[in-house]
Amino acid sequence: MSTVLRSAPSKQARKSTGLRGRPLLRTSYDQDLTLANTPAKRRGVIGIVIASFLVPFLLTDDLLQVLTLGMISAVGAIGLNLVTGYAGQVSLGHAFFIGVGAYTGAVLGGDPDSAVLGYGLPMWIWLPAGGIVAALAGLLVGPLAVRLRGLYLAIVTLGLVFLGDHIFREARNITGGPGVGRRGAELELFGIDFSAMEPIAGVSRGQAQFFLALVFLIIFAILGRNIARSGVGRAFGAVRDRDVAAAVIGVDLTKYKMMAFAMSSFFAGVTGALYYAVIGVFEPGAFSLLLSIQYLAMVLIGGVATISGSIMGALFIALLPRISQFIAHYVPGELLTVFQLEAILYGLLIMGFLIFEPRGLFGIWTRIRNYWKGWPFSY
Repeated sequence: MSTVLRSAPSKQARKSTGLRGRPLLRTSYDQDLTLANTPAKRRGVIGIVIASFLVPFLLTDDLLQVLTLGMISAVGAIGLNLVTGYAGQVSLGHAFFIGVGAYTGAVLGGDPDSAVLGYGLPMWIWLPAGGIVAALAGLLVGPLAVRLRGLYLAIVTLGLVFLGDHIFREARNITGGPGVGRRGAELELFGIDFSAMEPIAGVSRGQAQFFLALVFLIIFAILGRNIARSGVGRAFGAVRDRDVAAAVIGVDLTKYKMMAFAMSSFFAGVTGALYYAVIGVFEPGAFSLLLSIQYLAMVLIGGVATISGSIMGALFIALLPRISQFIAHYVPGELLTVFQLEAILYGLLIMGFLIFEPRGLFGIWTRIRNYWKGWPFSY
């Protein structure tokens, strides 16, 4: 009996035959790190994007305004998740970086004839500039993060909020001062005025701003996901899990901690610039500790170290005032006001998710997805 020796199948042959019965089998790190690494994810993402572009034609402008601000806030939540969730550096100073971006955008894109400083530059200049200036401010915190960790780092970043509050209140020629405030940047891009009251090509102002925020979110969600799945993201994970061990295997702690704060601050800066351009008028009191807590709640409720969780958490927090108003109808008015009820819900939600579902809304979605993938089996 003769033995026939066969050569190993080529890579192309394995793709065409060997994996035909196992389409989800991954044979390289590149496949595992693909942006949407399964057909279900690709179909799901495409479906969500298409549905999102149809939403403005189904909802009223007041609800679209809430969702618009929620999507813009999601970009800031992604930035906070990069530094806190992925890199493990606790930051309570997110409100400061959002304020830096907001005032940078307002100064560069503001009305030159107003009582406060403004240069009237176009949106394609003031929007990235808000992120760049905030990123430069974040680089100043980076060296401190190398020497501090945990609670000590959180206290230092908390100090930024109070420092920023003092600066914003005293720089009246830029901020307008407390109780007065100033207008945000002019919301105009490629000749389209997104703040105009009259319809734009048959699209209302609320719909136009929704589309702008949606495109803004898609761009930065893809950017954040690419950072997380790159070598930089893996270095962040190593620093988060054990910085001493990361340094032993060659991860430059100073470099990557500074990068984490700079990237997070850039996301916060562009968020502040666009958010308050949509709002219209804002004053220094908007960038208090409460704002940092709101963004921390977005990350914790949505899911730590997930881009999708950041978006879920931001939209949930944006809708929380509406939820509070709905619940307030069933609570006696002399017992609690809507604002008190909203503050209580913040605390209860953070404690509840930390205790019962540490992975947040994204963890709930993962469990539902895994249940249906394995149904009718329980494993």
